[in-house]
Amino acid sequence: MEEGKILIVTAVEKEAEVLHKGLENDPRFVVEAGGAGLAEAAVSTASALQREKYKAVINAGIAGAFQESEGIGAIVIANEMVAAEAGAEAPDGFLSMEHLGLGASRYHCDPAMVEQMRQKAEEAGMHACTGPVLTTLTATGTYATADRLRDRFSGARAEAMEGFGVAAAARRQNIPAFEVRAVSNPVGPRDRDNWDIPGALAALEQMSPILREVF
Repeated sequence: MEEGKILIVTAVEKEAEVLHKGLENDPRFVVEAGGAGLAEAAVSTASALQREKYKAVINAGIAGAFQESEGIGAIVIANEMVAAEAGAEAPDGFLSMEHLGLGASRYHCDPAMVEQMRQKAEEAGMHACTGPVLTTLTATGTYATADRLRDRFSGARAEAMEGFGVAAAARRQNIPAFEVRAVSNPVGPRDRDNWDIPGALAALEQMSPILREVF
């Protein structure tokens, strides 16, 4: 990529802390904890983009995985950032924003950059994959909801709550957006005893030097 600063937006301070550590305080990267949820992420990102000029924006943090093959600590790099609940219910199924003619519910990430991140993560010994990352307003807490999301969004890899908000703010400024997630748990019932947040944060820290290489 051309020269310039990169904004990284996380949900919480702990995610920002491990990224700072992994990036070794590289001055090219500005890391901000923008708050949890799509709205907070969008507002925080938009505000940051008004204060300073950036060449790219990355939403980074931990997430739940849809695929059993993506175990704890796996890295998911979004090829699409999807607002999974943006649309309307209908008797014969869910209608997306695109179907309704009301805007976009998907942001497509630069495929070359996405693949470069995946390859470098694999070379560094991490298990990394690409695919759609769903942004939900309500975190999934049942197998039934997880199955519905899998059916609606074929190939979905992970679920989080901020990505599309970050992408929406970046798109308004014509700045490319990306999403990088480290898996802490499977998507489904909230069984916090079996979540591994420290393991996911460690993987996120390990992924940070890859961002320095790619961007």
